[in-house]
Order: sequence, then C-alpha cells, then structure tokens
Amino acid sequence: MESMNWLKQTEEPLFPDILWARPENKRHAGKLLIIGGHSQNFSAVSRAYAAAQKAGAGTIRVLLPLSLQKMLAKTFPEAEFADSTPIGSFSRQALALFLELSDWSDGVLMAGEFGRNSETAVLLENYVGKFSGQLTLAGDSLDYFFSEPQPIVNRPKTTIAGSLSQIQKLAKTVALKQSADLVQILNMLSIWTADTDANIATGHSGQIIIARKGKISTTPAKNREVNEEAGAYASVWSLQQPKKPFEALTTAVFCLTE
Repeated sequence: MESMNWLKQTEEPLFPDILWARPENKRHAGKLLIIGGHSQNFSAVSRAYAAAQKAGAGTIRVLLPLSLQKMLAKTFPEAEFADSTPIGSFSRQALALFLELSDWSDGVLMAGEFGRNSETAVLLENYVGKFSGQLTLAGDSLDYFFSEPQPIVNRPKTTIAGSLSQIQKLAKTVALKQSADLVQILNMLSIWTADTDANIATGHSGQIIIARKGKISTTPAKNREVNEEAGAYASVWSLQQPKKPFEALTTAVFCLTE
C-alpha cells in the first residue's frame, strides 16, 4: 500500500505546483461562507474566520443565529444573522438565507457549535439536501449526519474534517479502531474511501490524514487537531483548486502545520 496509495508529506510540500499557483489577488482568491454558532457559543466560528483569513480566502461572510445579533452586530461586522429557535440555535426558517448566501459563495464551511436541537437538525439535513456546492463540515456539524437517511459520505464536493472517533461513526462499512496503529488506520481509510465521494481529513498518531478515493497523504501534525481551523484551511484551498481536491487538501495541511 505505501508505495501505491500513501504519500508522506514532511518538510517540503508534496504538491509545490499547487502551492505556487495560489491566487495573489484577493479578488481571485474565492468567496467563503462560514456557518455555525448558537446563543451560548460562537468561538468555533470566530476561530474558523481567523484561520480562513490566514489561509488566504478572498472574501468571507459569516452566518450566525439571530440570538447572537445584539451581542455581535457591532463587534463582528462580517456577520449576518438568520432566524433562531427560542433556545438560540438556528431554526428551520433560516433555510432560505442559508441557501441564498451559499449561492453567493464558492464554498461553505459548517464550523460547528450548532448546539443540540432537533429543529436545527432538520434545518441542516434540508440544507445539505438542497445545496449542491462545495461543502466542508467540521466540529459538531458532523454529529448531525451520523445516521441515515443522510449519506453525507456519498455527497460530491464534500470534505469531512473531524476526529477519528467522528469518522468511525460515519464509516459504517469499515471498522476504524482508535487502538489500531497508523498503518492499519490508513489501510482501512483507503479501503473505505475508495467507494465514497467525500474527502476525509482526520488525525491519528501525530499525523493529519487526508483520504480521497483510496489515496492517502499524511503530514506531521505538530500538536494540531483536525477541528474548525483545519476545516477553514481545507475550505479555502478546495475552493481555490476545485479540480484537484486531494492535492489541494494535502497542501492545505502543509500550510496549516507550518
């Protein structure tokens, strides 16, 4: 497997052409929409926004629940606000604005901290079913898609950036055991992703792993977790290099861990 499917990225980028081809002008660097947060927490969205700026996004818009408007309207001018439930999460009525802003964007990052709410779960399922553009899921946004009928791993133009335990819950046909060594994990990811459409970004044994269509890359993680910041880098590089998702995601990890 190692010689065929596993590429190791260390001090030098595996795909320098991708790195050198990044847009120099912000007008050509892509439009990213970041969605997430609830009335008690929006730190994941804030961290994702800062990471997306650092990663080189051209224009960033942020969508938060209306319950945060009084707190953030003046201090976070990039934010827009959609209908929320009485407990402060996104409500089903937010769907129209989700789709409107997603149509504006070149890529969407669901950064997490959506809270635990059945109405938000319905909203996110409807949104993913209707939106066909580039989508990255990070944080607890993944938790809404562990069970059918939403086969998120079979959605095209999708990147799943999560912990290995989250990936375990999505990989229903392959037993991904956290107790396994790195080579075993990579082998199982290679087998599983060969038959799925989504890209996978996760971590194990001090490495950040990218898996797509059976191909694997690993990069030393330097104590970084695969969270909303990794999701932001993945989103930016994917929208800037949409025809080369494996190379783009591997290069995103290289830049994240520099």
